[in-house]
Amino acid sequence: MARVAWPGALAAVFILCAAAEVALGAKRVAIPDDLRDVVDDEEDDEWRNWGASHSRGRGDGPPPDLSRMDPDALQAELLRGQTGPSFGFIKLRSGTPRSREDVMGIATRWTNVLRTGSVEAKFVAVDFGTLMFTMEKGRDILELKEFILSQAEAYEFKIGDKIFRRPGDPPLVEKLQKEKSHHKSKDEL
Repeated sequence: MARVAWPGALAAVFILCAAAEVALGAKRVAIPDDLRDVVDDEEDDEWRNWGASHSRGRGDGPPPDLSRMDPDALQAELLRGQTGPSFGFIKLRSGTPRSREDVMGIATRWTNVLRTGSVEAKFVAVDFGTLMFTMEKGRDILELKEFILSQAEAYEFKIGDKIFRRPGDPPLVEKLQKEKSHHKSKDEL
């Protein structure tokens, strides 16, 4: 058995030595110490701007004329310029019975989903139909608004005195009045 293994081992050593000899005999590329004449054009604009804050792109050009804006455009511009901490409230859609765990589950799920998109918002259950959010970086408020209004459970998004709803949704007061009158008509029958 030992006599059979020796020729295989010797052949392997011979092949390794031959490969090493070829590798060492190959031409080596010399890299000079002076690289002033080397042109490095592999970087693109995206690479050069990597890590730059999002607000730098907005600094291009003059600031908008706030005196000529309608109230909705003015509110959107003010929200876009928000950089400090922010907080607000989300009213959940009524008509769906929710337990305390359900509301806390919605808050946890929304927090985790937004974190994957680099939006640091934390949600806390206030009651069975209301969530409160807090954000350290208010510049992400427009992304938060879009996310909240795309969720099936959300009805209203309120920050400051401004309330946002999906297009076509009535204000909460009107909706509650319609539901109340609908229940009265059923009780009368």
